[in-house]
Amino acid sequence: MNENNNIYILDTSAILTYIEDEDGSEYIENLLIAAEKGAAVIRIAFISLTEVFYITSREQSESAALDRIKLIQSLALQIHESDENLNIHAGKLKANNTISLADAYIAALCEEQNGILVHKDPEYEKLSSLIKEYRLPYKT
Repeated sequence: MNENNNIYILDTSAILTYIEDEDGSEYIENLLIAAEKGAAVIRIAFISLTEVFYITSREQSESAALDRIKLIQSLALQIHESDENLNIHAGKLKANNTISLADAYIAALCEEQNGILVHKDPEYEKLSSLIKEYRLPYKT
């Protein structure tokens, strides 16, 4: 972990990596342990809850989706809600880049918080000059 910047923004892909115990989940687990000890701050954008819910509902069930939301809410992380500045910032990123709206919000949060984005989403590669990132192993 980077000692100079201890704010980490988890993309939805990172959250699902942890929940589904995919390649890279140990990195997220170590971040969560550091956050519990006060050595790191982990934030997620509100929209990640929406993504986890609809992805899980489609792949499994609404009940499983609700269980995952409860799990996320129990973790040592902060859920960052939307506000006017974040909305405008995300809108600018979306207007100027070919990325999803959810990724625009997550990247905007990362920029605003001067955090390190933890993800396994190749879509963020086009924003690598704007945000600091830690890339989890991409799915093959």
